[in-house]
Amino acid sequence: MGTIILGSGISGISAGYHLKKTGEDVIIYEKDNDWGGLCAYFSIDGFRFDKFVHFTFSDDEYINKIFEESSPTYAHPSVSSNYYKGYWLKHPAQDNIAPLPVEEKVKIVKGFINRASKTVEEIENYEEWLRVQYGDYFAEKFPMVYTKKYWGLEAKYLETKWVGNRMHSPDIEDVLRGSYETQNKNFYYTSNMKYPQKGGFRSILNKCREGLDIRFNKEVVQIDTISKTVTFKDGTSANYTRLISSLPLPEIVKMVKNCPVEVQNCANNLHNTCGYMVSLGFNNPDVPKYLWFYIYDEEIIASRVYSPSRESLDNVPNGCSSLQAEIFFDCKAEIPSKEEVMQNTICKLVSMNLFKEDEILVKDIRFEKYANITFDKDIYKNRKVVLDYLQSQNIESIGRFGRWEYYWTHQAFKSGMDCAK
Repeated sequence: MGTIILGSGISGISAGYHLKKTGEDVIIYEKDNDWGGLCAYFSIDGFRFDKFVHFTFSDDEYINKIFEESSPTYAHPSVSSNYYKGYWLKHPAQDNIAPLPVEEKVKIVKGFINRASKTVEEIENYEEWLRVQYGDYFAEKFPMVYTKKYWGLEAKYLETKWVGNRMHSPDIEDVLRGSYETQNKNFYYTSNMKYPQKGGFRSILNKCREGLDIRFNKEVVQIDTISKTVTFKDGTSANYTRLISSLPLPEIVKMVKNCPVEVQNCANNLHNTCGYMVSLGFNNPDVPKYLWFYIYDEEIIASRVYSPSRESLDNVPNGCSSLQAEIFFDCKAEIPSKEEVMQNTICKLVSMNLFKEDEILVKDIRFEKYANITFDKDIYKNRKVVLDYLQSQNIESIGRFGRWEYYWTHQAFKSGMDCAK
């Protein structure tokens, strides 16, 4: 008997690495046949694709040292773009509206000047926050549309604590200057985004992965917190003295024996996004013009597109390039078919003049049940009920889905590290 960690994503690997350093006996159980969770990758004919877009931009020296020792990284400037009705606007769009027609710029500036003034206490939801920050016209045409595409819910159903510094709030000088010229100033929350030079994103965990005992194809079906036993789908079981889980909260409550109905209901009421990854490889090395970009048009179901080949040429064969489009939905929504999503994505990206269809060498579509945490109005009360219950059962929760937090890479890593402490 010893410590069991459920899940070999970034937080599970981090917890295992730091516990092993203290001499603790640790086994990680993973339901898939490989490690990494959402940091893992898949390869097709020499093209490597991560599971959704990943970068790291931590200012923590200890974490950066581990990542860099695992795999040297490229530091890409945080320069991205936005696509809106045939126009390309430097990111963030609210500071770079110069390419738009005069009439549209006037409406945006006028809306910004006349925007409502409310205190933080008076703002009841994310839609109100957007209107207060940017004015009605810009809010309705840009972030409110994108919110529905990215989060799967309308902005009025989201709360605002998650926003933090993720979205830049301009002043009138920024808006006016950006309506005349494309600004060189970086308004992003970090100056650069780091990505491994070789081996895909999960290679930043190579040092931590070394020597860990990870058992694959071990899907948990039951956790008995009285006998301290974990039972797996293959009929085997394992006993523990300490149990750490990075599994999504709605999943783990189904596994805990005799979990109260109230706790199960709260877990079922948590919202998250799920999503498709449409991955494309090209015989042309010059297809991607941007490291990543956002799409605001409603008829284009992809919300965000990035380029694995611009992240690192190690991700593609010589003379080739690649793109990956992300299409998100609320976990409780009706999900369109793979065929429908693939057809819309390729057709619309071609119409954006990004590439020609005959340049495609590889095309692939995959679905992930858990993409990100959705901060709806009831998240905090529902999450607290579930986490308090798990704590009462001596189950330690870590990671994005285990803590049900909007964690970036380094935050998920630190979650596992802090648990080990």
